[in-house]
Amino acid sequence: MNSDRPTLTQVQIIQSLAEALSWFEKEVSWGVSPGELNHLTGRIGELYAAMITRGQMALDTNQHGYDVVSASNERVSVKTVTTSNHVSFNQNTFHHVDRIMVLRVNVDDEKGVSVEELLDIPANDGQTLMRSRNGKFIYSIVRGNREERPVEDLEITARAAYADLEIVQYESGAIRIRRHGEVQAGVVKEVLRPIATEVGVDLFNSKGGLKNTQQLGTDVIRALNARSSPATTMTSPASAL
Repeated sequence: MNSDRPTLTQVQIIQSLAEALSWFEKEVSWGVSPGELNHLTGRIGELYAAMITRGQMALDTNQHGYDVVSASNERVSVKTVTTSNHVSFNQNTFHHVDRIMVLRVNVDDEKGVSVEELLDIPANDGQTLMRSRNGKFIYSIVRGNREERPVEDLEITARAAYADLEIVQYESGAIRIRRHGEVQAGVVKEVLRPIATEVGVDLFNSKGGLKNTQQLGTDVIRALNARSSPATTMTSPASAL
């Protein structure tokens, strides 16, 4: 069987994934609902799966029922969601599948767009987690309530003062606003935007999308610290005489 689909290097796969995520982020910043970007979401999932398995895109996903062939020759069926609470697998082609992956593209105001792995197991094990309906295996996605470690337990990597506020960045990249040592409630980005405008920090990234909180906070801290640093002056040998 001949195919026009090229073989991609790992570098090309990673670059393509970055471009797809960037385009997804841009569409969302323009007001497009993530649920309306199904084709792009699916592409992101396939590229992500190919990246972490060091694999290649399958030649004909509609015929075979799998999307990626891993470096260890596993046939991987990839399902990618944004807000959906379930995914389905075709029972007629499921016998071709060795491994299933369920991914979610998250849109987060603080971190931007990211890919989360919800399920990655052998197909036979996955089938035991699904119910059968109308020729489909249905896997229900349960949103967990995983307890998060407080960001304040992490090391501070950067900070800058503005009026009576302190902008702090932790090693995870998280940004917090403090006043007199107390973390301020509210949307951090809304506090950062007027400060960014004042100190000359662009609200948009190089791809044309709005910066997320972590990107904006990093740039604002850098700009504030640069503004407050005393200018370095050079004394020439002649003037020192």
